[in-house]
Amino acid sequence: MLRIAQLSDAHLSSRDPIFQDHLEAVRRWLTENPVDLIIASGDLALDGAGMDADMAVAASLHKALPAPILSVPGNHDVGDLPRFAPTQPVNTERLARFRAHAGADFWMRDLEDGPESAWRLIGLNSQIMGSGLPDEAEQAYFLADALASAGSRPLAVFLHKPIFIETPEESEESYWAVPPEPRRALMPLLHDPRLRLVASGHLHLHHSMPDDRVQFHWAPPLSFIVEPEIQQGLPGKRIAGFLLHELSADSVETSLITPEGVAPIWLETVRDRTYPR
Repeated sequence: MLRIAQLSDAHLSSRDPIFQDHLEAVRRWLTENPVDLIIASGDLALDGAGMDADMAVAASLHKALPAPILSVPGNHDVGDLPRFAPTQPVNTERLARFRAHAGADFWMRDLEDGPESAWRLIGLNSQIMGSGLPDEAEQAYFLADALASAGSRPLAVFLHKPIFIETPEESEESYWAVPPEPRRALMPLLHDPRLRLVASGHLHLHHSMPDDRVQFHWAPPLSFIVEPEIQQGLPGKRIAGFLLHELSADSVETSLITPEGVAPIWLETVRDRTYPR
């Protein structure tokens, strides 16, 4: 069985050690409960999109965890589409900063635990979807090749924003998910019979949507939780922690882990330290 720890939305800062104790609690848990791989599903940094120092510190602290790590970027790491983040639009400079500190922003990794358990993991950069940047087209070619060359391997996909909130066909645009137009380019992936897991972060909510073939999981944050009035209509539980994905031959078992020392922190109680007015 392959064990993957998915950490999300740690929001680490070079200016303030806020939330670092949560990552330290995760480090202790992982030391006692080893995993094969750690995946950070975005927003490693509090303001990596604005400060090289934040991205450097966040990446360094994640790399110090006791397992190999792969990361995909979030809006706090590389920015977002201009209509969602007019002051920090995703661009080549911010993408280069993330890559310099945290590695590739989209990637493929094959994991094996004997001949009967061989998986293909795919990491995608949700922040460039709909951007029109050359990186978006490059990622699309990469994904097509990753699917074409996967053979019979089951697939697990990780990205920051969930691909959708309720259904892949939803047409309303939302800050919380991949927009409808670029989502259409992901339909071959969603309809691929080998797909077993799509895991994301971003919403600071823990939510699962399993069906007969694919499990969709939103990872809880390692930083703060958001007041309900800010996220009206979104499902999920407001809890801090991370997800443990256990991959067997052709199925996934996912557990919520809240290590000792990790507690929910409401955004409003730390807003002046995280988003100074």
